[in-house]
Amino acid sequence: MQISKFKLGLTGGIGSGKTQVANLLAGWGASVIDTDLIAHSLTAPAGQAIEPIRQMFGAEVLEPSGALNRARMRELVFADPARRVELEAILHPLIAQAVRQEAEQAQGLYVVFVVPLLVESGRWRQQIDRLCVVDCDQLTQIERVQSRSGLELATIQKILAAQATREQRLAVADDVIDNSKAVTMSDLEKQVLVLHQGWCNLAQVALKLVP
Repeated sequence: MQISKFKLGLTGGIGSGKTQVANLLAGWGASVIDTDLIAHSLTAPAGQAIEPIRQMFGAEVLEPSGALNRARMRELVFADPARRVELEAILHPLIAQAVRQEAEQAQGLYVVFVVPLLVESGRWRQQIDRLCVVDCDQLTQIERVQSRSGLELATIQKILAAQATREQRLAVADDVIDNSKAVTMSDLEKQVLVLHQGWCNLAQVALKLVP
């Protein structure tokens, strides 16, 4: 992905608050490309991934509307890692294509790639200029996910187990945003604004280096 703009990777575990941070950055002029939103679009009714998924997994993984039944698919891929590989083989190339298209058209101050499994994938680090982790403790993650989605604790724990640990993410982070339970929205905004201003400066430098 060869684009001249400064490229920020934004990641964090489930329930860490990536979307909150991304929304702030978008409001301040960054171009945000969210791979989760792209995946949802691909698996919506008539989405590009639906027919390949139906052929690979059968109609039982689809909702009556034609969208992916995410709960059913989650059960399948957590029960059988080979099935997860099959799903990723369908989704990842389509997501990568959509990301490239959005990045080429981005007009913001810099480009933010929101990637939940950025650390785990092993593919993203060389494609970004800087990596920012939104961080909080696991208990807070669980409470937030239960509050917003109603998922059972066992399901959340399986999702957490499939993600990098907090320590693994922090070990590779260039920047860290503390979004623990005690952090207010005002405190979060102040943290993100300071980082945003720094990234804007780096983006200006990157532009000057373009031949």
